[in-house]
Amino acid sequence: MDDRRSTLSRWADRRHAGNRPWGRDPEAFRPACVLETLVQSGRLFGPHRWFDLRTDGWTHVPDRPVLLVANHSGGTTVPDVWGLLASWYAHFGVERPLYVLGHELLFTTDATARFFAQRGVLRASREAAEEVVARGADLLVTPGGERDVWRRWTERWTVKFAGRTGYAQLALAHGLPVVPVAGAGAHHTLLVLADGHRLARAVGLNRAARAEIWPLHLSVPWGLAFGPWPHVPVPQRLWFRVAEPIPAVGAPGDPAAVAALDIAVRASLQRELDALKLGWKAGRRGVREVVRDVAGFA
Repeated sequence: MDDRRSTLSRWADRRHAGNRPWGRDPEAFRPACVLETLVQSGRLFGPHRWFDLRTDGWTHVPDRPVLLVANHSGGTTVPDVWGLLASWYAHFGVERPLYVLGHELLFTTDATARFFAQRGVLRASREAAEEVVARGADLLVTPGGERDVWRRWTERWTVKFAGRTGYAQLALAHGLPVVPVAGAGAHHTLLVLADGHRLARAVGLNRAARAEIWPLHLSVPWGLAFGPWPHVPVPQRLWFRVAEPIPAVGAPGDPAAVAALDIAVRASLQRELDALKLGWKAGRRGVREVVRDVAGFA
């Protein structure tokens, strides 16, 4: 969660002048829109679907509001977030909204801004997170952001938060239990060769659009592509493991408390991701299963 304003953010605000500030107000959430999306995505997410969805450990989530902290995978298309949200609502129902902090690129047009805002997606900022907490609602954050979602293929089994600890400060400030959620599969829908972090900083993309990457990847339909272009994910299993909650103990302004909570969360996520890696080969679908599932989807 970073409060810096980019050129893109200021341009989007001017574009939406006089309109509803989509992505800044949790009140925009519409359960009916979530239900509609769940119905529409039912053919994509689920057993023997395009994304063979499986989640273990929802019983670890306490009844009171929590801060879900997840690793992030799958490029700009982010099938992991869609899959995790589908699994959350299948288990808890729309009566328990899960808000998500997302990149401001989602809010650069009225159509996309309205769509995501009505489904609980907010612009990634401390203010938005505070609004959700004030409502007593649950919040999902992916601290690694684009650095994590575009990490190299060789790092697909590694948690990469890039030193971001804003989530830990938020949890400590409000006494929110942190529930780590590890996900695998989304990073198998494309092949990221390099994240282009150095190039993005060299040309100033971090200042213009808060973009810290300009990746090189192999993906459908582009083949070899240069840039964070959305891809068409190949059929894949999405497997999530929800870990036990970690209490936020300490003062929010204490660097030692922030560091300790961050270390504990990342360690928990890495343990769960390592467990997913061990079970991945046994659980992955072969060519015959993929062909069967694609044929069933069509």
